[in-house]
Amino acid sequence: MLCYPAAYDERMWDTLWLDCHLATMTAGGAPYGAIEDGAIAAKGGRIAWIGKRTEFPGDAAARAHEIHKLGGAWITPGLVDCHTHLVFGGDRAREFEMRLQGRSYEEVARAGGGIVSTVAATRAASKEQLIQSAALRLKGLTREGVTTVEIKSGYGLDLETELKMLEAAKKLETYALEPSPPLRGRGQGEGGRSDAQRVRVKRTFLGLHAIPPEFKDDRAGYVQLVADVMIPAIAAAGAADAVDAFCENIGFTAEEVDYVFSAARSAGLDVKLHAEQLSNQHGAALAARHHALSADHLEYLDDAGIAAMTRAGTVAVLLPGAFYFLREKQLPPVEALRKAGVHVAVASDCNPGTSPMTSPLTALNMACTLFRLTPEEALAGITREGARALGLLDEIGTLEVGKAADLAIWDVKHPSELSYWLGAPLLRERVFAGRVA
Repeated sequence: MLCYPAAYDERMWDTLWLDCHLATMTAGGAPYGAIEDGAIAAKGGRIAWIGKRTEFPGDAAARAHEIHKLGGAWITPGLVDCHTHLVFGGDRAREFEMRLQGRSYEEVARAGGGIVSTVAATRAASKEQLIQSAALRLKGLTREGVTTVEIKSGYGLDLETELKMLEAAKKLETYALEPSPPLRGRGQGEGGRSDAQRVRVKRTFLGLHAIPPEFKDDRAGYVQLVADVMIPAIAAAGAADAVDAFCENIGFTAEEVDYVFSAARSAGLDVKLHAEQLSNQHGAALAARHHALSADHLEYLDDAGIAAMTRAGTVAVLLPGAFYFLREKQLPPVEALRKAGVHVAVASDCNPGTSPMTSPLTALNMACTLFRLTPEEALAGITREGARALGLLDEIGTLEVGKAADLAIWDVKHPSELSYWLGAPLLRERVFAGRVA
């Protein structure tokens, strides 16, 4: 239900949501940071007031231009998918079939499949083709409450294509995929709701993803190209926020990553790392030495890596989709991470080879069923800790006054249902910067 006061008053809030419960996801208080029978207001795209309905200051109808009565729905922060590879050409469904016929991921990669096969398709695609295909995948995330997404490059492996991917990722922030049903509301025009998906995008340059074919006999030359040419050019263009690498026995060594991370830091870019997914290369400890925002995957993480991450404040990003899709057996050391006080995020890892998943709620369920996170830990992992893993915790990730009014409104009776249901249409509305998006 919407109410519209007769006259516009700049002193009033833009929007007020009433008759709802709030999972603020702030730490240290009630489970989920819950405020039952609450209210939340937005002004200028930010949260202006939040609290219990009984503490509401004055007459609701006199305080806001729009009032939404939600009938007991739950509101969480907009979901934050802090690790994706949304932009790429082609797909790898045939490799999925090969693995089911008994070939391992490593065997497929060494036979010329894997990342390099996606590189060829991505190089051949136009920027508009990359945007259109990625927008369809992004729709899967946004229709389940995602308001912020990290998108990595890494399927170009040359400067021109990497920049093309990063430019495509930026375009997704307001990409108009298809018209949406009309919605009344101030500032949205006669045609109703904007047909853009409206998300916040953080971009990550993943040059050390694989060795491109043209450098198969000059590994050192490619690493030097990434560090000495590509990173400075990408930083100068403002095309990325961070630099990532794949530190693995079929990827890059710790020494190679260290060289590239030093270049990234010199260029003023944050770093993060695919670490300890298939073996223990001590990548997490390396990432921590560079004060990385996150180390991701972590199935083979050891105690030394955990200790280093604890000291550095590096977030552990768990990616249960890849674990499931590759039918892995080695679980990440969740209990050891808990005991050490490492912040744990959860993400979809949407990519063509090892996690073709566009459902953040499925990622929550997998994090609980496969990794034994609690539903509260999983939801924190894709809100508060996802924001922390992107360096955005001051802006998003919890419902607090002053933060961006990025909200997800759910038709559930308790927040644990977000990790419980598979495939249920739980999202009622997604709000970005205070407006239905």
